[in-house]
Amino acid sequence: MSPGLERPVRVALDAMGGDEGLAAAVEGAARLTTEDRPVQVLLVGDEPQLSAALAQQRYDPAWLQLVHAHDWVRQDEKPHEALERRPQASIHVAADLVKQGHADALVSAGNTGCTVLAASQRFERLPGIRRAALASVYPTEQRHGERGDPFALMLDVGATLNASAEDLVGFAVMGSAYARIISDNPAPRVALLSNGTEPTKGTPAIIAAHQVLAGMRSVNFAGNVEGLDIPRGSVDVIVTEGFLGNVVLKMLEGVSEVVVDLARDAYARKFLYRMGLTMLSQGIRQLRTMTDWKQYGGAPLLGLDHVVIKAHGRSNARAFRNAVKVAAKAVDRDLAGQIRAGMSPPGAGQPPSSP
Repeated sequence: MSPGLERPVRVALDAMGGDEGLAAAVEGAARLTTEDRPVQVLLVGDEPQLSAALAQQRYDPAWLQLVHAHDWVRQDEKPHEALERRPQASIHVAADLVKQGHADALVSAGNTGCTVLAASQRFERLPGIRRAALASVYPTEQRHGERGDPFALMLDVGATLNASAEDLVGFAVMGSAYARIISDNPAPRVALLSNGTEPTKGTPAIIAAHQVLAGMRSVNFAGNVEGLDIPRGSVDVIVTEGFLGNVVLKMLEGVSEVVVDLARDAYARKFLYRMGLTMLSQGIRQLRTMTDWKQYGGAPLLGLDHVVIKAHGRSNARAFRNAVKVAAKAVDRDLAGQIRAGMSPPGAGQPPSSP
């Protein structure tokens, strides 16, 4: 149960926007209903299609409810235009369920901009938070938290393109709270991404945020880190503005895909390469499992008074299932309350003004 709730957590799942179609979302939700500790799922989308897909699954109807939405936003549509043109889209309906108290959290694998915009239009920002941040996990050499996660957290990765010092301080508080809750990391190390480790390096916003974070007790601040520290995983949470964060995240995804392509090409070209890769196959499988983003569900949109998880557009049933579980865990452990508490010390969120 969530703090203050005398019932299971309810999650509104937008089933219509993912690249794999609604079947993956339906299968993921159905799987959840058969677990020892299920989550109440409100599956939002075109009801006839949802019913047809659900008929192929084994599930407990006590834990799953269909909510009709006859329209949905496509991945390639522009957010503002799409939301105005499609007032009955599934992301609208799912977000309204949370706003009206029928659900406690929102999960969607649809258009990222639409998910962020729909949530921001309906939910309130937490005290001291000027702008929401989209966070994402990425694989690292070092492990993190009591669970030994091979992932660290980066924020923002696209919701706020140009962040002020005040925004960066808020991101640090939010990222720290999320890492504590999801990775069971009691004191996550938080750092600012900059062009040098010295406190005087970086943009005026980074320098000003560094001054404030160095004096905050609610954040285990480790100073600045450089780009080479990202894959090493020397800290648990990296804070940056959304433009740079999005570029870094896409670069990491591209590097991983190139490595896989090179290995596949080498396997096809030479017998000796095939022998070597065959000998390493078990280690490669372990590495692939260790860095499989599907087990982590999705990217949280932090800073709002309700939990929002943006699942990957290519989410399969497992990823949808885990995205809903992550959302429920964040509600259970009162993510919004922890962020609110982290922003409450005097001076938190009030860094010196910067250009």
